[in-house]
Amino acid sequence: MQDTTVHQELAKGVGASVITLVDCLIEEAHRGRASDIHIDPIHGGLKVRYRVDGILRDACSLPPGIHEEVISRIKILCGLRTDEHQAAQDGRFRTQVNGVQVDVRVSIVPTYYGENAIMRLLAETGADHSLDTLGFTPENRDKLLTAIKKPHGMILLTGPTGSGKTTTLYTLVKLLNSPDVSIITIEDPIEYSISGINQIPVNARTGLTFATGLRSMLRQDPNIIMVGEIRDTETAALAVNAALTGHLLLSTLHTNDAATALPRLLDMKVEPYLISSTVNIIIAQRLVRRVCASCGKERVMTDAEKTRMAELIPAKTLHGTIRLTKGEGCDACKGSGYMGRVGIHEVMLIDGPIRDAILRKESAADIKKLSHERGMVAMVRDGFLKATQGTTTIEEVLRVVHE
Repeated sequence: MQDTTVHQELAKGVGASVITLVDCLIEEAHRGRASDIHIDPIHGGLKVRYRVDGILRDACSLPPGIHEEVISRIKILCGLRTDEHQAAQDGRFRTQVNGVQVDVRVSIVPTYYGENAIMRLLAETGADHSLDTLGFTPENRDKLLTAIKKPHGMILLTGPTGSGKTTTLYTLVKLLNSPDVSIITIEDPIEYSISGINQIPVNARTGLTFATGLRSMLRQDPNIIMVGEIRDTETAALAVNAALTGHLLLSTLHTNDAATALPRLLDMKVEPYLISSTVNIIIAQRLVRRVCASCGKERVMTDAEKTRMAELIPAKTLHGTIRLTKGEGCDACKGSGYMGRVGIHEVMLIDGPIRDAILRKESAADIKKLSHERGMVAMVRDGFLKATQGTTTIEEVLRVVHE
């Protein structure tokens, strides 16, 4: 890619190159640690925003005269139809930014003012994580390492879109990856390539869904199976069957916390005795922004903040002087006070008493209460502990928990 900026290219006026402009957008986004580029048509031009650490920020505006050319350039990179303007199109392409291979996943849809483009950047270095860098406490990490050593059963991750579930899944799969086991994944889409693992992309056009792919995978003699998401009754039934028949299965569910994953499986017509005998561990997570190391300053927790937190965690943990850290904003973090993200988690180990509660079809609230009695640290408590360690802020914890 050329060493130039979007503004430098736009300053050329009629001589500006759309090819260079799109390259610059990707380069600037990658340099600014953005996960997504939003190119949205508005009245009188194009608005470009970058999503950094989960928050969208305005980047620049592009003149209306190059709208169609920009979208066409992105379509060409993906091999999409440039003559189709009324239908949604999805694609991807690979490029190199400053020596790093970046996969770009693209979604284009028609809007009121014309077609938009959303590009997700997936850098190969993004897959290099450990349970420690993901934010797991030593206690939660040990629970997880014990669970993945079991030869069969289910490991489930829960949380909303964008909470880092896929990154955690990849980290676990890489920990399990060794020459003496066969690992197969089915994903929608494949975000990172992992050497030594068979990764299958979902393809709706050919009828390759999570369910049909999982059925085929069971005939491939795997030891470990990763299913991107359990989203319907058929996939849930096949996943449970795989876990029952000697496979270790990792997957995700869209639920708010660990305990509600259990009634969610019941909603998918999975019998309680099957849930209790197959699920080994459930991890719920969110991503909070890290305090910028360059401008973080220590401060004391206010009484108002203690009152707010007392609604979510035991009041006895809020006595005395509690020291926190807040980023004041600097050039490194572009004034946000934050740099990067880290996970906050709750890890529910499915042991004897929890299995009995599942068999009795107890509510998610009762199972959650029982789990807390048995040592599970609530996600908001995990976030509060990270705030007291100076990793994140109370505001961030409250923001993602309430979302």
